[in-house]
Amino acid sequence: MAERREVLHRVEPIWAPDARVLVLGTMPSPASREAGVPYAHPHNRFWPVLAALFGEKDPKDGPGRRALAQRHHVALWDVVGSCTIEGASDASIRDVVPNDIAAFVEGTDIAHVALTGSTALRLYERDLAERVGLPYRGFPSTSPANARWRLPELVEAYRPVADWATGSSNGQ
Repeated sequence: MAERREVLHRVEPIWAPDARVLVLGTMPSPASREAGVPYAHPHNRFWPVLAALFGEKDPKDGPGRRALAQRHHVALWDVVGSCTIEGASDASIRDVVPNDIAAFVEGTDIAHVALTGSTALRLYERDLAERVGLPYRGFPSTSPANARWRLPELVEAYRPVADWATGSSNGQ
């Protein structure tokens, strides 16, 4: 069992001036904190999903992944700025201090928020949705712990993110 400890969010958000959609996770995993890029665990399917949505290959490295998101108008950050957590277990999160998402999106072209996983969605609705004031939607977790969703199913579930990022009305 991993030790429960206070963790501060130290992974820089991925952002570009023309971002149209903000994808929010809960809190970076230990692998993401070490790599300095969101969803860095080798079995997390976020980057393969994002790459598939835009007809690209997963670049597999931090700079390439940042460029992929930026090229397609996708910003990434996390709901939680600090918390007490065991390893990477969202279920163990306590003592949440949220990131200032409202300030992050202010004055940007971001028009939609996508939440990866049920904990991110729950915490966003509890702490941030009203202040941020943008349309939002929850999506299945891309974590390897969510094994019942296969990659093709995740790609289809995340299709609205691509629609929002490209300005298509299909993502409503």
